[in-house]
Amino acid sequence: MAAGGERAQAVPVLLPYPFAGPLDYAAPPDGEPPPGTIVRVPLRRREVLGVVWDKAGPGRAAPETLRPLAAVAGAPSLPRDLRALIDWLAAYTLAPLGEVLAMALRINPAPPKRRRRAQPFAAPDPDHPGPTLSPDQAAAAAALRDAVRAARFSVTLLEGVTGAGKTEVYFEAIAQTLKAGRQALVLLPEIALSAPWLARFRTRFGADPAVWHSGLGPALRRDTWIAVARAAAPVVVGARSALFLPFSALGLVIVDEEHESAFKQEDGVIYHARDMAVVRGRLAGAPVVLASATPSLESLANAEAGRYRHLLLPARHGGAALPAVAMIDLRRDPPARGRFLAPALIAAISETLARGEQAMLFLNRRGYAPLTLCRACGHRLQCPHCTAWLVAHRRGGRARLLCHHCGYVMDQPSACPACGAAASFTPIGPGVERITEEVADLFPAARHLVMSSDTIANAQAAQAAAAAVLERRVDVIIGTQIVAKGWHFPHLTLVGVVDADLGLAGGDLRAAERCFQLLHQVGGRAGRAGAPGRVLLQSFAPEHPVMQALASGDQAAFLAAEKAARRMGHWPPYGRLAAVIVSAGTAAAADALAHALARAMPAAHGVDLFGPAPAPLALLRGRHRRRLLIKARREVALQTLLRAWLAAVPVPRGAHVVVDIDPMSFL
Repeated sequence: MAAGGERAQAVPVLLPYPFAGPLDYAAPPDGEPPPGTIVRVPLRRREVLGVVWDKAGPGRAAPETLRPLAAVAGAPSLPRDLRALIDWLAAYTLAPLGEVLAMALRINPAPPKRRRRAQPFAAPDPDHPGPTLSPDQAAAAAALRDAVRAARFSVTLLEGVTGAGKTEVYFEAIAQTLKAGRQALVLLPEIALSAPWLARFRTRFGADPAVWHSGLGPALRRDTWIAVARAAAPVVVGARSALFLPFSALGLVIVDEEHESAFKQEDGVIYHARDMAVVRGRLAGAPVVLASATPSLESLANAEAGRYRHLLLPARHGGAALPAVAMIDLRRDPPARGRFLAPALIAAISETLARGEQAMLFLNRRGYAPLTLCRACGHRLQCPHCTAWLVAHRRGGRARLLCHHCGYVMDQPSACPACGAAASFTPIGPGVERITEEVADLFPAARHLVMSSDTIANAQAAQAAAAAVLERRVDVIIGTQIVAKGWHFPHLTLVGVVDADLGLAGGDLRAAERCFQLLHQVGGRAGRAGAPGRVLLQSFAPEHPVMQALASGDQAAFLAAEKAARRMGHWPPYGRLAAVIVSAGTAAAADALAHALARAMPAAHGVDLFGPAPAPLALLRGRHRRRLLIKARREVALQTLLRAWLAAVPVPRGAHVVVDIDPMSFL
């Protein structure tokens, strides 16, 4: 109750916790703060940060029960378009509203207790001399500048072959945004990509942009967050979480490598940053640019339907030619026993090194070997917490076995725990560490560099690796998918793919599309300067449509076949999918809840239910998992159906149900 007997005015405050909606608090004596105001409020026995929200929660509290709130002095507000994005994303993903807010409020915006001068962000110069654009680049850049000048929402798909100079083209859109006094956001799929990207940005604009990712320290995160809110950070480049920064003057959103699955957040609030970037642009009235050499079928379908503008850069910049692609049929030209590089690939590496050029070997598998097997009884070493084999790692002269899903690690046992045989374990199959061992044996004079998430953990490591390659202190690069995009190595002329078939396994809906995109991108690292490039793909299935498309360069025919198959079965992008993942502490509990959900699924036209079935990772971090997959026609209101269905089935204590709208991973 307010002073003088007046009833306290209820203010809805959204807290960054898994609440379905805002909670009510009492307005301060000087009146109700406007929506977006960051406040401190009591929650149980502590004080927490929250945001005054636009709409009240489903149940209003009695006035006499309201507890007071206090605005955070000097803290910027969350802008309206960001609050609208949070509302939209919660409704789309069926995630608790407060859990979505948490992604936008991961800093303490209050001034520090001790005064500290924040590092100012340099202003990029839009008129700083840039490279000379080709006619194709200039035409595309003019179209993007026009989209920025229009100052309204639009989406442009910028497609260009590897090495076409897409980055330089969308830099011109950033320059136009800066001239208009607006802010630009650039999303990259992996932070390791930021090192070469930042160097190109610095060359074009004479200054660095603000950078946003999970590796920033607390003080720099706070300074960056506040600078973005006050329009003191004109350009931000970041990982998917940068979508939730409080831009006060957002004028352009760019998603580079828009096809990348790394843009999908797979835990917590499950969302696709590419799709949410389009939503953020629409809510802010800003143009969006999606850039890729191998666009996703979703973006291509939107372009074909007229929802996105489609710009094409068909040739490499500076007259460089696309690399020639050839197959190595491992059934006819197998590696030597105990080896993984075929004679034809070894010969090509020798020729490349003899010319003083650089070679790259690509294998999308970390570690030394994916499986460790007992020769005596066949026992395989498996993670005790996950349905996954332990991966052998042999860095630093020490043999370790690691689970790439939960982080469990152990030394390789001296004897088999199943049969007791001593020294009986042998590695099966190669990882990049084993390929490195083979390269060192075959080419002892060659200097090699391993590029994987184990060795390139941050932007500094990526910068050091890039410098070593550019300064020609490296002859052979051995890498995982981290080498597939964003790098420009002018002396790299040969790319060898050790296992081109690896991405085709698993029965994933998008397996063929992803495999094509990845191998096309990694092959595109070759021949980006004057010397011609060459790509060799080792495969046991060279007749597969993906391999044939890569060898022939006929991307259009491959995509046409993929579209036809998806359209016929009403699969994305011509239909909708949602995965429901049930997890529990025991297999019986997971089965019981999954089958209860299946029985409660309402019959609906244009909707099919698959499952329940054990997930491919049926045990993950000690929890048993079951999956149900819902396929629906485009016209079905999928979220409405899911919300009503899931509400009808109580979830027992200790069990969890997670919804993944538009799943990218089926593990």
